[in-house]
Amino acid sequence: MVNKKVTSKKAASKASKTLTSKSTGKASKSAAGSALSQKNSPKKQTSVKAATSASKTLRDGRTSKASKSAAGSALAQKGKKK
Repeated sequence: MVNKKVTSKKAASKASKTLTSKSTGKASKSAAGSALSQKNSPKKQTSVKAATSASKTLRDGRTSKASKSAAGSALAQKGKKK
């Protein structure tokens, strides 16, 4: 089943901040990139690799609120299992 959610303007802004931050880790940037690429694309879905990165980002206690917002958006756009 296709998930038709897209990244909100607020989440896209936070994803952009995450991508431009020099102190952000690889997993956070992967999740943010996925969320940002789905800004106006309801047909795109988060890949398994990006979803794994987003999950790691959400579980990491050192992660900023902006990174967690982007990761949450990426996970919300993961394809659904049948």
